Amino acid sequence: MGARKKIAAEKRKEALKTLYFAKLRGVPSSPRKMRYVVDMIRGMEVNRALGVLKFSKKAAAADVEKLLRSAIANWEVKNDRKAEDGELYVSKVFVDEGVTMKRMRPAPQGRGYRIRKRSNHVTLFVDAKTNDEK
Repeated sequence: MGARKKIAAEKRKEALKTLYFAKLRGVPSSPRKMRYVVDMIRGMEVNRALGVLKFSKKAAAADVEKLLRSAIANWEVKNDRKAEDGELYVSKVFVDEGVTMKRMRPAPQGRGYRIRKRSNHVTLFVDAKTNDEK
């Protein structure tokens, strides 16, 4: 690794130490389905978001709920204290496309239809509300 690349990597690592996030990689559902769930909680206060996810009928909501709990735990570990009610909120959350497995399905007249089994990666950031945001 070159010196310039190493310096840039060190800067990125330092920047991540001040952010509180959790990643969920390789979830076996399409990114489109996951984005419906993620859009429900974006910008929401953490306890309210957990309630929304708990009572959602979407299958992806269980994965996002577990991820949100992980992000909260990461915040608590980095700050050496428990989060108070109404202190944290979902600051940023996004879904990226993961690996697509390609499968074949038999079709009429000797042909084959391609089936794409999509996956996704979810990244969720939580942050503490400042005094003027409360």
